Amino acid sequence: MKLARLEEFRQVAYEYLGRAKDATFELTDAILLTRNVYSLADLSLSPVFRRKWPSIYEALQDSRPQRQKLMQLYIKQIPTQEERPLLAGDHTNWSRPEAVTLQERTFEHSGTSIAGNKPITIGQGYSTIAWIPEKSGSWALPLRHERITSGESPITKAIWQLRQVCKHLPIRPISVWDSEYGCAPFVLKTTSIAADILIRLRSNLCLWGEPEAYSGKGRPKKHGSKFKLNEPTTWSEAASVFEVDDPKLHRVRASLWKNLHFRKAAARPMSLIRVERLDQQGNQRISKPLWLASGV
Repeated sequence: MKLARLEEFRQVAYEYLGRAKDATFELTDAILLTRNVYSLADLSLSPVFRRKWPSIYEALQDSRPQRQKLMQLYIKQIPTQEERPLLAGDHTNWSRPEAVTLQERTFEHSGTSIAGNKPITIGQGYSTIAWIPEKSGSWALPLRHERITSGESPITKAIWQLRQVCKHLPIRPISVWDSEYGCAPFVLKTTSIAADILIRLRSNLCLWGEPEAYSGKGRPKKHGSKFKLNEPTTWSEAASVFEVDDPKLHRVRASLWKNLHFRKAAARPMSLIRVERLDQQGNQRISKPLWLASGV
């Protein structure tokens, strides 16, 4: 049954690859089966790629995959009967500082060392939203993986991709995002999308609480007390605190605050979560705390 389902999936995916689909399909298999790839010509040596190496370049030039139909095909593989699907979004860069003729190059943040000791490189950015099927492991199914053009930003591209995916999901998913998306534009523009979001926040970020009751004079306030993540003196009392024992992280403490918002996103209140790792006695933090914001 599983083999028949795999054969059916591969046949449908093959039909959605457009022109040069034979070479493109074999190239996909070669990528999946090759551990280390240093050039496109390396992939032509794979036993599953039965064509000559120039076919790889021709396939990449001619192929026009039907991305929307492929995404719908991938979504059909997500089981939604037992639990809500977990989606993860991310922005990665492809550094190409020497490719001066490459079109649509943009300035990208890089986590690796660069000449001049600046974390900025020139290349192309890509936005990915993937389904995470397992609680442990690194396997994931990318539902959309697309280049961010010079007329887009990682935020606008991620919002568009999340909206496209959620249109075809029969159940409301949970989506997780890195600190790059912990900003007012992202949380505001995802309000109408049928997905819950969980975002990692920078430790120096500042949020705001609910405003006081309207006094009847002047314009009503939009913001209450300031809540700066790296200044405990600005924190209000947590709504709840609990501790659990994790097999890998050992003792973990989570603190929850409700109804906080970004300064430019007062219309969307968020819940704030602080996660700490403790020692066996439960009275000493082992690593820096993790700050998360969730919204529904």
